[in-house]
Amino acid sequence: MNAIFESTDKVLGLKPEAPEAVKMRYCLYARKSTEQDEMQALSIDSQIKEMTALAAREGLEIVEVRRESHSAKEASQRPVFNEMIDEVRAGRFNGILTWAADRISRNAGDLGRVVDLMDAEVLVQIQTYTQKFSNNPNEKFLLMILCSQAKLENDNKRINVKRGLRARAEMGMLPGWAPVGYLNDNRKDHKCEYLLDPIRAPIVKMIFEKIGRDKWSGVRVYHWLKEEVKFTTRSGKQLHISSVYELLKNPFYCGVFEYPRKSGNWYVGKHEALITRELFEQARQKVTDETKPRRHFGEFAFLKMIACGDCGSSVTAIEKEKIIKATGESKIYRYYVCGRGRDRRCKNPYIREDTLMEQLGGIIDEIEIDRLGARSLIDKEIARFNHMQSKVLGVKEKVKASEADIKRYAKYLLEEGSMEEKRQLLGQLRGNLILKDKAIILR
Repeated sequence: MNAIFESTDKVLGLKPEAPEAVKMRYCLYARKSTEQDEMQALSIDSQIKEMTALAAREGLEIVEVRRESHSAKEASQRPVFNEMIDEVRAGRFNGILTWAADRISRNAGDLGRVVDLMDAEVLVQIQTYTQKFSNNPNEKFLLMILCSQAKLENDNKRINVKRGLRARAEMGMLPGWAPVGYLNDNRKDHKCEYLLDPIRAPIVKMIFEKIGRDKWSGVRVYHWLKEEVKFTTRSGKQLHISSVYELLKNPFYCGVFEYPRKSGNWYVGKHEALITRELFEQARQKVTDETKPRRHFGEFAFLKMIACGDCGSSVTAIEKEKIIKATGESKIYRYYVCGRGRDRRCKNPYIREDTLMEQLGGIIDEIEIDRLGARSLIDKEIARFNHMQSKVLGVKEKVKASEADIKRYAKYLLEEGSMEEKRQLLGQLRGNLILKDKAIILR
């Protein structure tokens, strides 16, 4: 049959048309992983230099160069790679130029995306320094083998590293960086061991003593470290209050540790204990009681709506339950006080909520209508009231918003409104509410 067509083409003078060559546009993708196993791999600049030279020899057109320093172990976690894949799908590139197959992927998810693009003939070719991969079953199979081999190496290395860390923990050495008060022993015959920090260890011991024996609060210790001791970590940073609490909960200082954390696997450390277990338990109990969540009675209407007049921190709220001796009943009192976010030693006194409400009512009476800004609220409320009268009561006569007393309505919301309505009202005030010496001021 082919012979018949060939003879017919000769008789009629027809020549078969050659398929149009696809114009290749390559994106040069250079990646350097942050993983330790690739620290000796070619740097990004070296990859680009080698692949640019190869493109010049082969006559390959490089449209754009993309650089990325990111691990390829997890799928869809490389932003530069994801952008490149999207642009391949959009038709900007139809080829990828990279140093080796494992630069493309070390996980099944990203590899699947690349192979799907090749199946759809959107990605025509992947060119490495030594190989080419196109939409050919054998070449795609080889690409998947090379990338899968890289994933296998990663998985095996992860298992080996975890095994080594467990062995280190069983020998009494906590894997990782030494806690504050200790130093990593860098001597060859003492690798992974810890030494007491001659500068910081005595101070850390004093922290436990002040908390556990002297019953200092964590905040007091924090200010003592910051203002009197001028304590800093090995990196030159001050301890935050949360770091102080974490330090006090770390059993490493009394000679034991848990690894991994929250695993229930406990080990006796090879390092020298800084404190006794009794002192650690005393400090830990004090910290636990101090950081225990306070009982929450309800929500606060004016939370974060008022600023401290002394330090500028946001005013927070607390509740206290008191027993009335005469009746034996309990009563809850609400107080608004400086949150001390900017100054932990701020002395601005608290104000009770009922006093706060009275002062806000006085402010509403004294300020000009324009500064109140509650017109939109009252218009909305009257419209809702008129709609209810019309639909439920059949009353056609409507209340006019212009006849409403805005100040009286504002005070009504302050006394009888919901928490949301009260917050909306204060949000409409044209000015800032300031708490200063138990007095609320509108500025």
